[in-house]
Amino acid sequence: MKARRALLYMPGDDRRKIEKATTLGVDSICMDMEDGVAANKKTEAREVIAQAMKELDFGVSERCIRINQIGSGLEKRDLIAALATNPDTIVVPKIESAEQVKWVSEHIESYELSSKANIGSVRLLVGVETAKGIMNLKEIAEADKRLEAIIFGGEDFAASVGAVRTKEATELLYARQAVVTACAANDLQAIDIVFIDFKDPEGLRVEAEQGARFGFSGKQIIHPNQVQVAQEAFTPSTEAVEYAKRVVESFEASQREGKGAYALDGKMIDMPLLKNAQKVLERARAAGKSGART
Repeated sequence: MKARRALLYMPGDDRRKIEKATTLGVDSICMDMEDGVAANKKTEAREVIAQAMKELDFGVSERCIRINQIGSGLEKRDLIAALATNPDTIVVPKIESAEQVKWVSEHIESYELSSKANIGSVRLLVGVETAKGIMNLKEIAEADKRLEAIIFGGEDFAASVGAVRTKEATELLYARQAVVTACAANDLQAIDIVFIDFKDPEGLRVEAEQGARFGFSGKQIIHPNQVQVAQEAFTPSTEAVEYAKRVVESFEASQREGKGAYALDGKMIDMPLLKNAQKVLERARAAGKSGART
């Protein structure tokens, strides 16, 4: 699965900002038709995104398009327009049920069949952003094989339950951990909340590193200045990768010798620690590094 350490939103009606995004080396660029676009600019956003997809070189960045939510009355037109550009990924916000996920996937499959594309070639990411969505996480995460990640929308979730958003984000703790758990149980990526103060890189670093410790795969971002900080936070350090390699190699050696738990650097190593080490190595590989950040 592709690394999504940073998912950068760009308003779909702003060609200049989309062009800027292609120069940043960010894992995923999400051209937005939803909240980032004014109600009277939706048609323009579809047109600008179509031209950008045709004319711009996105390099290694994933080309995502976020449509409007199901039930908005815009979702079908958005999806048809987005699929016509041959995107890598469709992002659907404010999902609350498995049926909504299946509806989107079925429409994508119809497009793939009609265009003679490989079935499953267009990826699907969904946003869970309401109390109802969190309560239905299990069904949403299991809904469709096309689904690769769940994106947690902290601002909308807080509004849906009447919580007051704080910098510490303690009011989101249960929901964030619920998203990570549902994703881990279904081999999906979990994408963490937006840090809205793009002039506070230290605050972003703290929150991103916390998200990585929780088990998130990456973070939503809203400004070019946030790309490097977010991607570094979700890239294992060189030391972490080297230690993970030692754990995996020594565990395999102990198994050949018929041993169970054993000591490494004064710590007992058993199956849970092996699994953690394997996840570190998976993240490093997904980030395209044989080592990691220093």
